Amino acid sequence: MTHHAKIIAGGKIVIPAELRRELGLHTGDTLVIEREGNALVLKSYLQVVREVQREFQAMMKEPDTVDAFIADRRAEAERE
Repeated sequence: MTHHAKIIAGGKIVIPAELRRELGLHTGDTLVIEREGNALVLKSYLQVVREVQREFQAMMKEPDTVDAFIADRRAEAERE
């Protein structure tokens, strides 16, 4: 669905009420504005946080168990 908004004095944009309801946006919420080429993308702050968390989670390897950690350290000590 397409929505329209006007830029008013001070560069303010009013997001249509229907769209705010659909997206769960409320007065005082922080939005992040990203530029993608000639387009602007609006995201909620919470959405950006979740995206960053997913990116970091994908980079993390499975955590070692304590036993595996101790075994690695013992093996390392034996090599020294």
